[in-house]
Amino acid sequence: MLLHKWLTYLGRYLQLMGRTFSRPDRMRMFFRQYLREMAQLGVDSIGIVLLISFFIGAVICIQIKLNIQSPWMPHWVSGYVTREIMLLEFSSSIMCLILAGKVGSNIASEIGTMRTSQQIDALEIMGINSASYLILPKVVGMVTMIPLLVVFSTVSGMIGAYATAYVGHIITPTDLTAGLQHDFNQWFLWMGVIKSLFFAFIISSVPAFFGYTVEGGSTEVGKASTDAVVTSSILILFSDLFLTQMLS
Repeated sequence: MLLHKWLTYLGRYLQLMGRTFSRPDRMRMFFRQYLREMAQLGVDSIGIVLLISFFIGAVICIQIKLNIQSPWMPHWVSGYVTREIMLLEFSSSIMCLILAGKVGSNIASEIGTMRTSQQIDALEIMGINSASYLILPKVVGMVTMIPLLVVFSTVSGMIGAYATAYVGHIITPTDLTAGLQHDFNQWFLWMGVIKSLFFAFIISSVPAFFGYTVEGGSTEVGKASTDAVVTSSILILFSDLFLTQMLS
């Protein structure tokens, strides 16, 4: 029974995506919506991304220095481990999980409210492809902004690590710099960016589906928003496992 339910959801999701990725009726209107979604969903998230990444980078550096590093290890180990954690997992995967909660609930509640207030029905009556008009700018906007947020997150984490060196005196700036530069593999940065593209599609399209297909009133909109965040988070974790295995 549960399998049948999820297969039904999958079929409806694929049908909605087929309608979404059709050519927009008015390109000028699409670009206007695209810029609006980039600002609303991406630019407005820069603050929380930089704040969380800054403190996570600082905490990772402190934890490695105080609890793992020993006299037998080189002094630059803390910087090296901080860089690897930020590049390989936190800035791409964990940060996207956080954004799934912030952005996903926003998308689901916005489109769900439009569905319950019959605004989507009005668009359909006017002959507008409501799926493409409402969802496509959000998907394209998120796919554009998420890789930039991943890069910002990585840089902010490094700055947080340097804050522990200059303010907390946990590690010397020279040792931290040596660790950050040690055996740097540029592919790790690109791997995070590639994974974030898939996560961005999940964060934007799955909540849009739950919001677009909601039935009922405001209570159902809230439930759809919750279901969207949970489903997006699960899909991101599964995708992370698959993509990490494939790209490594």
